[in-house]
Amino acid sequence: MAYYGKCVETVIEQLDRFRPEKDSAEQLLEAAAASLQTFGPQKQAFILEVLSGCLEYQKLLTVVVDAFYVRDGRLCLWADYNLFLVICYLATFQLEELGFQVFCNIVRSQPADKMRKFLRFFFNPLHLCSWIKDEWSLVYETAHVKSWTDPLLRWQPEVQELINQLEGASTTQPPLSKAKVTKPKKFNLTVPRPRAIPVPEPVPVVAKPRPVPRSTYQSPKEPQMLGMTKRYNRRKAEELLLRANLEEMRCAVPRARRDPPPQGTEKLRLGVPPRIRRTPKLTFYRPNEVPVKLNTAAVLREGALYQRQVEKELQRVDKLVDGAGDFSEFLEWQKKMLAKDREEQLAADACRRLQGKLSHEEAVLARQQLRRENRLKAQRKKEEMAELMQQCAERRLQEERSMKELVEQVTEGQKNIKVAQMKLLKGRRQTVQEVTEESQALLQRSAEAAREEQRRRCELISQLRALETQPVCKSKLVDLTQVPGHGLEGEMSLVELRERLALLKEAQQREEAERRDRIIQGKRAQSQELQKVLEQISLCRAAMGRSAALRWEEKKAAVQETPPQDQRVQELQRRIEEKAAERRKQAAQLQVPAPRVARPKPRAQLEAQHWLELERSRERRLRALQREGSACTPTHRLEAA
Repeated sequence: MAYYGKCVETVIEQLDRFRPEKDSAEQLLEAAAASLQTFGPQKQAFILEVLSGCLEYQKLLTVVVDAFYVRDGRLCLWADYNLFLVICYLATFQLEELGFQVFCNIVRSQPADKMRKFLRFFFNPLHLCSWIKDEWSLVYETAHVKSWTDPLLRWQPEVQELINQLEGASTTQPPLSKAKVTKPKKFNLTVPRPRAIPVPEPVPVVAKPRPVPRSTYQSPKEPQMLGMTKRYNRRKAEELLLRANLEEMRCAVPRARRDPPPQGTEKLRLGVPPRIRRTPKLTFYRPNEVPVKLNTAAVLREGALYQRQVEKELQRVDKLVDGAGDFSEFLEWQKKMLAKDREEQLAADACRRLQGKLSHEEAVLARQQLRRENRLKAQRKKEEMAELMQQCAERRLQEERSMKELVEQVTEGQKNIKVAQMKLLKGRRQTVQEVTEESQALLQRSAEAAREEQRRRCELISQLRALETQPVCKSKLVDLTQVPGHGLEGEMSLVELRERLALLKEAQQREEAERRDRIIQGKRAQSQELQKVLEQISLCRAAMGRSAALRWEEKKAAVQETPPQDQRVQELQRRIEEKAAERRKQAAQLQVPAPRVARPKPRAQLEAQHWLELERSRERRLRALQREGSACTPTHRLEAA
């Protein structure tokens, strides 16, 4: 018995490893034969025969096992699916060959309760003659199905005796003995001494906390200062605008052409001709708005910096007056050397650019040569493909003829199936119609009950709302001028308290206003001093900007000078012209326009190309699925009622 149990366990392990969507049956059998080298030849042959049979008749066996899980095996584990598959195969195809005694030994080697349920379900004559036979007939011909079900009906009495024996074995099985529970023992530890009561420590005297400052409950001063500054600036801007509108500029007073000139101007015009004065290049003026935004420390630091620079410049002028030397010769030499270095750098850049163009021309020539070779290869490939396509067309015609014959055979066999399916559908439709009529009647009754309940609730709600609308007097009269009379010191009424608080608040506001005025006067004096420093800084910055602009113009004029042609540059230009002439000559031979620099495709064109490729790949996948669907035979399984 243990011998057969070990064989069945090995077959179940191999079936658990099988994945139909990834592995094939031949690969599984080869792997199983390689792993069974340690078993005996008889045992190895039995395992391989059962395994190949389960894989070959898997469609028939899954029909029975799936129905068993739906009806009688709801409480069985899905891990035992392959066990029932093997027992079903042995009972259907190997019972005559093995003998009933060997089959009994195989069944007894497995759990008795599971085998009893499955054998009672499978060897039921009503199941074998009705739906099992019909489902198997959808996959195989009726003659083969009858040759498989008749032996099962013959062996039904012996199998029933085996089922009764399995029931007796399950009832007489001794109950499992309970394991002895471990009882814990206490540790033999020394009992700790009781703790002594500690002496109470003296309560420390806590220092009196500071009261909360009044500024915590007061609004900050910054918003008030900002509002005052805004109002001051707005008033100043309005005054400036009014003054500008009233006092126009005297040098640009508009006057019509036909208006008579004022008296006394004709004498001046005849005596002295008008003279146009030329304004100087550098005009220093005091700006109205200083374009410098710095804090106080930065303003003072920058003012001190410019002051030191002015002192250094004055010292240098004093030294020159005393007869000190000048750096003009050194600066002129330095300028010449910089110009020479700049010319060399420009020549090197020109050489590098021309070398890039030369490498581009060589790459174009190599690309044209590669295109010529690829064209010859493509021509040879097209000839080979034409031959292959002709062979494939002939083979496809033969396959189509064979497929047409097979389709005709299948359609003849499916005519009888369609008639049976129509009868089954008519019966199911009738039962569904009866059930829907009963459910509609139940729904009508429940809707009437719900309406009655809703009506009763609405009446209760209207009664409750009527009770809530009755008036209730909740007002309480309070006299704010009355003293409570609790006998406390400083007791007063609410009106007096509010009056005293208002007086205290007015006193605090007066103190804050005086303090604010003092602060504003100090800040105004400080801002005037900073304004003077800022005006000086702006003048210095303007002068430095003009000098930097002059230096930049000189540098730009020096850079724009055309450098003399170098010998290396001329040699590279000559080689580029030769390569370009050779490229044009080869392009004319190939009758292909000269290649252009690949421009990056716009985003919309790239997206359109991407979606077109995606649609083509989906069409190819759909064609492949249609071919597979037409080649495979349809499989039907039992549906749970």
